[in-house]
Amino acid sequence: MKPLSGLDSLFLYLETAATPMHVGALHLLEAAPGERDDFVARVRSHIADRLHRLPPFTRRLAPMPLGFANPVWVEADEVDLEYHVRRIRLPTPGTHAQLEAAVARLHAQRLDRSRPLWLMHVIEGLESGQRAVYTKVHHAAVDGAAGVALAQVLLDAHPTPRAAAPRALRGEHPGRAALIGTALRTSAAQTVRLVRHLPEAVRVLAQLARSGGGGVAALRRNFSFGPRTPLNVAIEGARSLATLSLPLDAVKRVAAANEAKVNDVVLAIVSGALRRYLEAHGGIPAEPLVAAVPVSLREAGNTEATTLATMTLARLATDVADPHERLAAIRAAAGAAKSLTRKLHAIIPTDFPSLGLPWLLSAAAALYGKTRLAERIPPIANLVVSNVPGPAAPLYLAGARLLSDWPLSIVEHGLGLNVTVQSYAGSLDFGVVAARNALPDTRQFAEDMHAAFVELLPAAVPARARTGARRASTSRPRAPRRGTRTLSQD
Repeated sequence: MKPLSGLDSLFLYLETAATPMHVGALHLLEAAPGERDDFVARVRSHIADRLHRLPPFTRRLAPMPLGFANPVWVEADEVDLEYHVRRIRLPTPGTHAQLEAAVARLHAQRLDRSRPLWLMHVIEGLESGQRAVYTKVHHAAVDGAAGVALAQVLLDAHPTPRAAAPRALRGEHPGRAALIGTALRTSAAQTVRLVRHLPEAVRVLAQLARSGGGGVAALRRNFSFGPRTPLNVAIEGARSLATLSLPLDAVKRVAAANEAKVNDVVLAIVSGALRRYLEAHGGIPAEPLVAAVPVSLREAGNTEATTLATMTLARLATDVADPHERLAAIRAAAGAAKSLTRKLHAIIPTDFPSLGLPWLLSAAAALYGKTRLAERIPPIANLVVSNVPGPAAPLYLAGARLLSDWPLSIVEHGLGLNVTVQSYAGSLDFGVVAARNALPDTRQFAEDMHAAFVELLPAAVPARARTGARRASTSRPRAPRRGTRTLSQD
């Protein structure tokens, strides 16, 4: 048995029909020339050989009696790959917009908690002749960094899959006494760890208070409320979805030319898109929008299948019209937020006692949505923007090369837009997920992000090459792994 951490369990309790709590990814796959076998059958066999190295694919939840504490993960007797790996065929003509619409519907559906919390859909019928694979895993099982580690086990660096030595699953069936004993021991250990961290927390906070006005001012800057926007509403279950791929080298040139980091450029691209979108939907607020930005708390080499992250806030300078001045302001704000997070790193809890929390948090999550409280209180953040480093070299699934790696994440009441970004094989792949009642036109938002990137690009190339660079950046090459392509739900 593996107890859930306090942070992992939150994603279970916050889940409702309107707010599924899984993360996912959408990939385009290159069709192998002359391929004749059933690719779905090949994928199922490929996964079967590696199940013993994919804990999120083999664990199921064992609930506590009366749900008085967190459930625990136990290994399933078997994993029904006919259920977990599914085939979908798009209707003719199989456009990319149809693909995105199908994935938006799938992303809105909750996972069955009686089974291991993951699904994979192999999507056929694309007019390009390619395949797509959409995979989702519950956030209680993985965070972004753990998802990348999971992909490294599932995928290969070469078309020929590496050898695997499968083993049979153990099948764990703890009794009521074992479950209660585990809950009590886990809660006791979690309480001890929290108490031990209290002196360190007091010390760090005291240092911030003593650092003149700097520490307190930093806290105030990074925890100020965002303005009210159409994104900050109580959300409904339907989703809209879009993707965007940008050349990573060009993004790095923009970053270098502005003495910024790639993540600063990502935030500037999103900020520019928000200005365009809001200008057409009620106007740009005078106060800058605020992004909630997940920050990994993992030590180097830690690939544990759990959530080890916190959230910081970054002001997006949407009140600044000039794109380069906006990037400079974002760079300064993001740097201050990161500095503050580093100082608080040691005292940010990812685990805490859970006795009674399932009842309290599940009821609170349901009440929060039903009362539409998100529309009555000032938003702490306006959207979520996450950037996860991915593999630099191409990867393969059951012999088929992955052409893209668009990450797809979670929206919540009051946070109706999530932009998650992952680097992959020379590209920066954006996955845009929105509650349809908060932002129905994700296609337009993706195009607005592309336009915001084009605004920044000229500063990254010599003046004599700017005209050609602008033409190149606004064209849409045929291959989705090169240049830029924006796709969305119909």
